[in-house]
Amino acid sequence: MSQQQPSLVSADQWDAVDTVLLDMDGTLLDLHFDNYFWLTHLPQKYAEFHDLSFDQAMAELNKSFVGLRGTLNWYCLDFWTELTSLPIAQLKLDVQTKIAVRPYVPEFLGALRQQQKRLVIVTNAHRDSLNLKMQCTQLDRLVDRVISSHDYQQPKESALFWDALLQDEPFDPARSVLIDDSVSVLLAAKRWGVGHLLAINHPDSQQPPSQQQDIAGINHFNELPWLQHLQPIAGY
Repeated sequence: MSQQQPSLVSADQWDAVDTVLLDMDGTLLDLHFDNYFWLTHLPQKYAEFHDLSFDQAMAELNKSFVGLRGTLNWYCLDFWTELTSLPIAQLKLDVQTKIAVRPYVPEFLGALRQQQKRLVIVTNAHRDSLNLKMQCTQLDRLVDRVISSHDYQQPKESALFWDALLQDEPFDPARSVLIDDSVSVLLAAKRWGVGHLLAINHPDSQQPPSQQQDIAGINHFNELPWLQHLQPIAGY
């Protein structure tokens, strides 16, 4: 862990934070839905539509995956709809029952609201996907605002996203924390000037956790000592 990077595990350390910037997929929501959709459901539908085997479909899709990670098109459902000739947003409805809130997320958000933090979801998810997930989980009721990188036409991996965010959602970067499961996003935010970072090491409930070397991380929010004795939020 870098000496400059605070661990953000104690209540006192959280006192230095005014704004909590929250990733959605893999941070607030189980990444299993997205991994299942992109690695299983979509290839199956692509194979059926184009009369291919599953392996052939994956090989074709993988050609498109190369070079797109970290770009806005990587997260754009309109782009994938055009590329695959499949209604991507509609196909997500097929497996929407897999959309799930990660453990202890409502309690964590409730605790931060009690501390009068400003809570802002900042996600690379396309608005169609974002709206579906908010409809299924109602997490937008527990935060102050929800922002998609598509609103700014820049992914979170780009400094231009953070420039646009600062103009649209005024906050003090030094007194803000970004919580995200993407190391590339966290490092981009750090380079831009976000003062505090916290990584989620277990974004997909069906996969083993990972361990980040240079960024403070947790598997679940109950690992924050000041959160352990809070009551669950009604309806979650």
